[in-house]
Amino acid sequence: MDTTTIQLADGINTVWMLLAAMLVFFMQPGFALVEAGFTRSKNTANILMKNFVDFMFGSLLFWFIGFGLMFGAGDFVGLPSLFDSSFYDSGNLPNEGFLIFQTVFCATAATIVSGAMAERTRFSMYLVYTIFISVLIYPVSGHWTWGGGWLMNGDEGSFMTETFGATFHDFAGSTIVHSVGGWIALVGAAILGPRIGKYGKDGKSRAIPGHNLTIAALGVFILWFGWFGFNPGSQLAAATTDDQIAISHVFLTTNLAACAGGFFALAVSWLKYGKPSLSLTLNGILAGLVGITAGCDCVSDAGAALIGAICGVLMIFAVDFIDKVLKIDDPVGASSVHGVCGFMGTILTGLFSTSEGLFYGHGWGFFGAQLFGAIVVGAWAAGMGFIIFKSLDKIHGLRVPQRIEEEGLDIYEHGEGTYNN
Repeated sequence: MDTTTIQLADGINTVWMLLAAMLVFFMQPGFALVEAGFTRSKNTANILMKNFVDFMFGSLLFWFIGFGLMFGAGDFVGLPSLFDSSFYDSGNLPNEGFLIFQTVFCATAATIVSGAMAERTRFSMYLVYTIFISVLIYPVSGHWTWGGGWLMNGDEGSFMTETFGATFHDFAGSTIVHSVGGWIALVGAAILGPRIGKYGKDGKSRAIPGHNLTIAALGVFILWFGWFGFNPGSQLAAATTDDQIAISHVFLTTNLAACAGGFFALAVSWLKYGKPSLSLTLNGILAGLVGITAGCDCVSDAGAALIGAICGVLMIFAVDFIDKVLKIDDPVGASSVHGVCGFMGTILTGLFSTSEGLFYGHGWGFFGAQLFGAIVVGAWAAGMGFIIFKSLDKIHGLRVPQRIEEEGLDIYEHGEGTYNN
């Protein structure tokens, strides 16, 4: 390949990576609208503010230390490199572009948590735990995987190859991004406790409807659109080589999983509750997207549709179980969509991968690696989330006083409302 052709390919790949980063960034307003629509109007400014903070804080902190921890040398944790990305060799791509692409992923992991803990969390405490997610929880588990750490280390004699004969695979972050955020969200919501009025004296769950399903639906459309940067963008190349999957395939598997997740959530909600639920259909679409993110590069079209369908159905039963059995109040279903379906999508990749999956005659090794990796990363996220939230609750208190919760966080926490006549 001549020099001009190489330069052209590098330029195309760089532009694609940055365009994908823009699409993933655009998922931030998607998350904001979904969370705001699924909660009550008196807390909308608080929801919107937290989504801005996620990206502002996350970007600064990931640039400051998170990137070094995630991509620095080391098997279990990277050597920190403050305010510097030049240590990393991103091949023919600019380091600054790779840093911003990874930054938007970090911000996504952090923003998942805000929905599950909505309507009763002190804003000051939200700022504190966002710091821990951006500089510790996400970068460390990210180093184990995308940073070349032990879960994806395929060297001869490494733990994963010795134990399973295969390494962990998470192409775009079902586990690394979504289940990390989902498990932290579940633990945080459990420690925080349910919203006032969520459970009656008889212990039965009561619905607290969101104030605007229109903006929630718009948020899901935006997230769906942004996912075409999230998954195909993880290739970091538009001009593919022999060892890379075409991004067109990733686009297709991503979309099929979303459609199957939404359709099967619609069908099951209709059968289960007698009406086709819009809110559950919206979360079914997201469940399909989360589930396919791990294996969008290595499953067939049919495999993608099956993964989406399974996750769309599982999400409905997970929401019921978390709400009615565990008695954990998650206003937007973040722990079900991102935690449960992120975990499920990762292990389903061990079944449906055309190159290594059990259903394609490749044995149990890769499935074992997927299950092990999903459990280890989930335990890390949930364990660290428990330590951080318990500590913050003891030291200062995670939850706003009863009067503020009843009247709304917007005025008391931010001094302004969203809907003013």
